[in-house]
Amino acid sequence: MSTSKTHTIALDAMGGDVAPSVPVAGAVLAARKGNVNVLLVGDPDAVRAELAKHDTAGLSIQVVPSEGVIREGEPPAMALRGKPRASIAVATGLVKAGKADAVVSMGSTGAAMAAAVLAFGLFPGLERPALGGPFIGLAPRVSIVDLGSQVDCKPLQMLSFGALGSTFSHVYSGVRSPRVGLLSVGSEEGKGNAQVKEAYALFKKSGLNFVGNVEGHDIFADKADVVVCDGFVGNVLLKYTEGLAEAAARYLAEALGPRSPAVKAIADLASLAEQGGGPLFGVNGLSVIGHGRSKAEGVAGGIDVAARCLESDLVRRMRDDLAAVMARSGAHA
Repeated sequence: MSTSKTHTIALDAMGGDVAPSVPVAGAVLAARKGNVNVLLVGDPDAVRAELAKHDTAGLSIQVVPSEGVIREGEPPAMALRGKPRASIAVATGLVKAGKADAVVSMGSTGAAMAAAVLAFGLFPGLERPALGGPFIGLAPRVSIVDLGSQVDCKPLQMLSFGALGSTFSHVYSGVRSPRVGLLSVGSEEGKGNAQVKEAYALFKKSGLNFVGNVEGHDIFADKADVVVCDGFVGNVLLKYTEGLAEAAARYLAEALGPRSPAVKAIADLASLAEQGGGPLFGVNGLSVIGHGRSKAEGVAGGIDVAARCLESDLVRRMRDDLAAVMARSGAHA
């Protein structure tokens, strides 16, 4: 981990497909790398039992008790009201209370988003937060926004996606002037549905480095650094890419043998789980959301993402840049 300051990260130890064992193992890996204090939030008996399986001597790891878990499929807002001491609620609350600098969860995406919105609030002018970032191994510097937080969205919301994604690409990925493109069915202006056409006009006035429409194959062709789409399309793209990589890995395992280096290389190409997830865009606090299928390395990666975002002051810079883009475009929420 390359951060210069020690950060305190609240980890949802009950989030993910294999919790708490995988989150606990990921916390141990992250703590061993240094520069983080990890607060493991979850059922104290279960979490401590998992910790006992690891050598934690000298590691800055603490257990913070919580009660209950919000599962995928539960209505997030209703579940948070019914389970106010659930692990994701307690972990996010630690950040709000100033006891942690960021929260990381591999659990329910909806619950993590709802908890962050309730605890931190949204940027001025935003109606909902957004999910985004790089997730395709063959295009590791291309950030795609939105990945599923808003399956139905307005053109103005797509403009906010572009602004937030541009700041992320610049601050986190080091792209000097990120090229922003709209995902569409053709590259020419005027192509796409009504939503994309109206968004196109807003982007032209935004002051962003807007390169126009891009098609699906352009993601791999260095045509844009940030690709904007609604959450329905983005989530389909995310799941399709993951499935394609898994299918290709199975095919190569049969053709070349399971130990072939090509098999592992293909399996890693579209794995968001191995990259640790990404920050929730548009909330006044740092919440990193990862894949439920993450392994320990993915959880540790999520903690590293949180530390890097804190080091770069990502949340403040996103908020300031979004306000500037909206002002230039004449857009009002």
